[in-house]
Amino acid sequence: MMAEDRSKKAQIAESPIADVFEGRHPAAGEKTWAEKTLAPALEKGPERPIGTASGVNLDDAGHARFTTISGIPVRRLYTQADLPPDWNYERYLGYPGEPPYTRGIHASGYRGKLFTMRQFSGFASPEETNQRYKYLLEHGGGGLSVAFDLPTLMGYDSDHAASEGEVGKCGVAIDSLQDMEILFSGIDLEKTTVSMTINSPASVLWAMYLVVAEKQGADWKKISGTIQNDILKEYIAQKEYIYPPAPSMRLVVDTFEFGSRFTPKFNTISISGYHIREAGSTALQELAFTLYDGVEYVEWARRRGLDVDAFGPRLSFFFNAHNDFFEEIAKYRAARKLWARVMKERFEAENQRTWLLRFHTQTAGVSLPAQQPMNNIARVGLQALAAVLGGTQSLHTDSYDEALALPTEEAARIALRTQQIVAYESGVTNTVDPLGGSYFVEALTLQMEQGALDYFGKLDAMGGMVKAIERGYPQKEIAEASYQYQRAVEAREKIIVGVNEFVIDEESPEILYIDESVARAQTAKLKALRERRSNEEVRRRLEALKAVAEQEPHAGSNNEISPANTMPYIIDAVRAYATVGEICEAMREVYGTYTEVSVT
Repeated sequence: MMAEDRSKKAQIAESPIADVFEGRHPAAGEKTWAEKTLAPALEKGPERPIGTASGVNLDDAGHARFTTISGIPVRRLYTQADLPPDWNYERYLGYPGEPPYTRGIHASGYRGKLFTMRQFSGFASPEETNQRYKYLLEHGGGGLSVAFDLPTLMGYDSDHAASEGEVGKCGVAIDSLQDMEILFSGIDLEKTTVSMTINSPASVLWAMYLVVAEKQGADWKKISGTIQNDILKEYIAQKEYIYPPAPSMRLVVDTFEFGSRFTPKFNTISISGYHIREAGSTALQELAFTLYDGVEYVEWARRRGLDVDAFGPRLSFFFNAHNDFFEEIAKYRAARKLWARVMKERFEAENQRTWLLRFHTQTAGVSLPAQQPMNNIARVGLQALAAVLGGTQSLHTDSYDEALALPTEEAARIALRTQQIVAYESGVTNTVDPLGGSYFVEALTLQMEQGALDYFGKLDAMGGMVKAIERGYPQKEIAEASYQYQRAVEAREKIIVGVNEFVIDEESPEILYIDESVARAQTAKLKALRERRSNEEVRRRLEALKAVAEQEPHAGSNNEISPANTMPYIIDAVRAYATVGEICEAMREVYGTYTEVSVT
């Protein structure tokens, strides 16, 4: 290469407007703007990075560099030159309610039906949580979302040694059908949608819910709601698993088959990116791993012999709404496009409802620091707005005090009011996908879509998500992303208001404290329950469950479920007032427990 050419390239690299020309083909007008308007402006006042001028905030030439919270570079200006040469409305966007669903799955957006305002709540005893549910419904909540305590999530009763110190602390303690009856006392389950955040013991808690609905006289074919039931993200991120992956997947597919036959309006899974993001993933990793988890569930269900168009319409998703406003909106739009493509091309689904990605969103708990907690009200408002602009079907807004304890009644009400202000005062629900067509949003959407497809290729090559989890691949990817973000925060390259900048001395706010009286009360209830129920009947039904759990299930015929489906046997045990711990222990005896592979 001649010296003159090398000099010219070096000058371009050092030029603050080089990014206008590199890797893109700007129109003549943009070139003129860059040379005549932008260059003189930058010479007079160079761009300054947000945060410490080092690391991620400077490029090789020392110019300010801007990125999303996930580290994706952000240009100063987006134009047509940032979209594919063949970009056009019909191909890449389409219309709401039609493929590729970039602009939403409903033709009229929120004009026909607002997003469901579903507040995540559960604490202490079933009695106390029941009162909180009634309070939220009275103040305009549109649905309920049950938070369970750690012993329930891990399949232990409140009087088990492993439950000590945790009963009722991070959610409501549910030990038996009796507790579930108390939890929903006075709440019409045929008219109220209920989401339950439960995974490894999901089939057990769902069985309890179905029996309570049955006792109320509700028609199973009319009740609606969701069980999370997403065991793959537990192995990836949240770590609340019991059994090894294969039997866990078998239990999930059992619920698919049972639900498609008996509860056609109830979502039997909420495939969750939320906890993947809370563990420190990037927005792209959340998108890719969540959708590929969905691919894995469909693969396992098809191996059972289930028809994708029978269970597919009841698959739902659950995403995080983090702080980076436009990145989050692009993530949701890309998710709809990708899922429709996967269901049509990979699984050859014919039912259009199977193509639709329906999702719930929760604002990012991990983004809400304990320092200056009132600032979190603003963060939650921005996150909620991103979720709505991204087209969510239901929304939970976190309370400002959640970094400190379970929400107080006042904090929960403010969180609900935040949703109502977005819905009724902001104007964003008046039109469909109001940011559609933005060069920035469309470029980010395409970038998210392609990045996710790249991850899909890697996971396919590993043999699927279960195989990838067993070798620690998604865990390692998330751990590295989490480390890089934390490093940037500690270096003040990423600013968190009130944490590493704008810090003040402050007093601790009043919080909700759960003492050990809940554990004592739950233990007493369990003792009384075991004394009055038929323990012989419980034993017989648990033995029947173990026997069917040992069998290999195959899809049923003539509109019937497999004889080896565990759900009817779990329901029988629940009706006899077997406890969560007893039912999970029966299956532990068959399936064993899981120990995670090291990711180091």
